[in-house]
Amino acid sequence: MKKSTLFTTTICALTLFLSSNANAQKFPDLDKSPLDAAWYPNDYKDANKAARVIYGRPQLKGRNVSELAPNGKVWRTGANEAAEITLYTDMSLGKTKIAAGVYTMYTIPGEKEWTVIINKDKNVWGAYTYNDKNDVARLAIPVTTSTDSLEAFSMVFTKADKGVTLNVGWGTTRLAVPFTN
Repeated sequence: MKKSTLFTTTICALTLFLSSNANAQKFPDLDKSPLDAAWYPNDYKDANKAARVIYGRPQLKGRNVSELAPNGKVWRTGANEAAEITLYTDMSLGKTKIAAGVYTMYTIPGEKEWTVIINKDKNVWGAYTYNDKNDVARLAIPVTTSTDSLEAFSMVFTKADKGVTLNVGWGTTRLAVPFTN
């Protein structure tokens, strides 16, 4: 009985060893511009969300914002995939009503203002296939400057009187994008 148990244990161990090596996975290195998300309310325990944005976080690494997000050109609003924004309730951007749903968010940087674009395309890499015919809303947002510099592109929602504000920052550039109910 002992030889049988030892034999069975050895066979099981050998099978496990060989099968784990046969199914070994190669995982990619960490992304240099990792995905991040911001949502409102920010409390993870509150499931009643108003909005969420998922975006890549490029780093300046000694470069200027205008090099990475050139003025006058449609930008994916982050790195890699175009930023994806989900509105869980109907909202407005400026005077344009936007139905609850999932959208792509682009921006067109400028010296004094950036144009924020909500577009109905989804699963878009960069802004290479951007199609303005699929725009749902556009709004020019004044640019402000901070004394603090952000190395990584960042977004965060804050409460507003009649909705939420999506705060966008990179380097010393700051935008406050108002979404109202």
